[in-house]
Amino acid sequence: MSRAAAFRALHHGRAPDDPLVLPGPWDAASARVFAEAGFPALATPSAGVAASLGYADGSTPADEMFAAVARIVRAVDVPVSADVEGGYGLAPKELVERLLEAGAVGCNLEDSTGAGLKDPAEHAEWLAGVREAAGDRLFLNARIDTFVRGVDAPEAALERAAAYVAAGADCVYPIAAPVAVLPLLRAGIRGPVNVLARPGEGPSPAVLGGLGATRVTFGPGLQRHAEQAVRENAERLAARLPR
Repeated sequence: MSRAAAFRALHHGRAPDDPLVLPGPWDAASARVFAEAGFPALATPSAGVAASLGYADGSTPADEMFAAVARIVRAVDVPVSADVEGGYGLAPKELVERLLEAGAVGCNLEDSTGAGLKDPAEHAEWLAGVREAAGDRLFLNARIDTFVRGVDAPEAALERAAAYVAAGADCVYPIAAPVAVLPLLRAGIRGPVNVLARPGEGPSPAVLGGLGATRVTFGPGLQRHAEQAVRENAERLAARLPR
């Protein structure tokens, strides 16, 4: 079984209170920590990787993002899915080639830009191109940005989810969907659903699984927790410096 097939299989046949939990490594060192802790797969967060490289979220050059993903993949023996934002303007074939070259088994692809939400039909057509270019070599997680773009009606997310699944997405990711609407989304979406969790706050992954999450990711939350721990240590050290 290929790594992509093994990763895909992790999303199916799961009990409601046992979603696939995918920590988000931001560099090779954090990836090793998560893999050694026993997680069966990892999913990079673009914002966390950006922070580790010294960029604001959404500002990482494509070459640097793919290079960072490749370093993470090389550091661990478990499958790694990569958040590659909106695809960096690459045509589907080139995007797929670069993901495979980096060693990723899957990717997040979001449906908005700095200008706002993309047209769902046009985005679905682009996703279909990615699916065609990838075949079964990549697991496609289609991020739905309605809730983070001020469109609160679940129907809008469900419409996009249906279009993206029809285009070949393996999973859909209604990022920042309110907990209260998760059962409605679960009932209306065919296939796996990715839900965002916040480390140390909000419902646990098991609770989110019971509400409809097939898999749980954390965005840049774990990287930000690590950064805060470094900041606190730095402040303690700085407080002991001669004045």
